[in-house]
Amino acid sequence: MSNILTIENLEKTYKTEGETLTILKDLSFEVEQGSKTVIIGESGSGKSTLLNIIGSIDTATSGTVIAGPWNVTRMSEKEKNQYRSKFIGLIFQFHYLLKDFTALENVYMASYMAGVSKRESIERASKLLEDVGLANRMNHLPSELSGGERQRVAVARALINNPELILADEPTGNLDPANAALIGDLLFSMAEKYQKTLILVTHDTLLSKKGSVCYTIKNGKLEKVGE
Repeated sequence: MSNILTIENLEKTYKTEGETLTILKDLSFEVEQGSKTVIIGESGSGKSTLLNIIGSIDTATSGTVIAGPWNVTRMSEKEKNQYRSKFIGLIFQFHYLLKDFTALENVYMASYMAGVSKRESIERASKLLEDVGLANRMNHLPSELSGGERQRVAVARALINNPELILADEPTGNLDPANAALIGDLLFSMAEKYQKTLILVTHDTLLSKKGSVCYTIKNGKLEKVGE
């Protein structure tokens, strides 16, 4: 199977008040198309930074990130916007739903803004919300939804533009254990159903066991768990 993501010699360094802090150092790894990759590590280890670089939210100090046809480390701002709207779906620890929009509106707007007709966007969003178990909650505002339900909306929104790659950064971090388990299961089942490649960053060891491959991040580099 071909690789959807190739990272070579990645480095991320922050400079503050004369001090240099290297978060990622000479990091290289590959992700197979359709795989479910889990990255675990202590707080501050650089796992979220790595995901943000893959998602073009942050920039690397040096190294190369190739995601599908995209050279992530050399994209213009216009290309970054296209990459984020077409190639990747993002899920964060916080849902980032628009508080004055219903669940349906929060999901379909991402498609509508990407140039899909309103009718088709609503149809797609409705189907995804049904798939995540929110068929009877579509017209509720985020304030009327539970924490778990809000993350279900976020999962649907990440899939609305049919991305190749789903990036999830601690998606269960704000949830109680029962809801965390449900959202974790949902994320993997939806990625499987829609045949998406998933990269999940988490500190949840139970969630880490669901992946097809698991890495831990230490001293700025990835080590495959179980080797």
